[in-house]
Amino acid sequence: MELLEEHKVAGGRQQVWRHTSRATGGSMDFSLFLPPAADHGAVPLLTYLSGLTCTWQNVTEKGGFQRAAAEAGVAILCPDTSPRGDDVANDDAYDLGQGAGFYVNATQAPWAPHFQMEDYIASELYGLVLESFPIAQGPQGIFGHSMGGHGALTLGLRYPEQYKSVSAFAPIVSPSTCPWGEKALSAYLGEDRAGWEAHDACALIKAGRRTMDLLVDQGGGDPFLEEQLQPQKLVSACKEMDLPLTYREHAGYDHSYYFISTFMNDHIDWHAKRLLS
Repeated sequence: MELLEEHKVAGGRQQVWRHTSRATGGSMDFSLFLPPAADHGAVPLLTYLSGLTCTWQNVTEKGGFQRAAAEAGVAILCPDTSPRGDDVANDDAYDLGQGAGFYVNATQAPWAPHFQMEDYIASELYGLVLESFPIAQGPQGIFGHSMGGHGALTLGLRYPEQYKSVSAFAPIVSPSTCPWGEKALSAYLGEDRAGWEAHDACALIKAGRRTMDLLVDQGGGDPFLEEQLQPQKLVSACKEMDLPLTYREHAGYDHSYYFISTFMNDHIDWHAKRLLS
């Protein structure tokens, strides 16, 4: 690995690293915040997955998580949203290709050689961080925003032994039934919609997949609320399957990092209580 940046913040260390990934077949960057407690022993890990068009940089610089993470004693890992590079397939639109990996393992050309984001997040990157930094072994937490909220929910449900705590900001809860998801899943996984259900939080919950509980914050003024995010489908699925969900809709808040940063401390405290219990 190559250390690209390191900054002192909230008593801890905010780092940016680059490494060569087996899963994506190229170079990947990620940020990692290590709280002051990491200087004295292993700390729990909380992974944040970003949304469409973002990199690790957006939440690291705009999310405002460092002070709360320092006080809670948890590390925050922020991966990129896709593989990148001149040899990596791309699309002219913002919602497919580089910056829009959707946290799935692509099976279709031209995406399959590099877009193995599920394996990258849930296996390779976690293993790399665990062996390279003072990170506690055992269950970790995962959260994210929009496309990253989709990733957090689906990976949390698909790997419950790995992710003890799961939350999201304005997640895409049913990509099988919204334009963003339909476009991405058909490109990455093919036209067989039955295969999409393994990457759809609502379908996974209805199929019996579980996690301990969920926290979701949603802006009531989000322009993507009705067409793309459809949070009531998640509320209904959790109610039907008796999965504990704390869903909070906040009047006037949009889809931006102004919204995310407002409720970031709540999410870190929520995860810390579960990871440190």
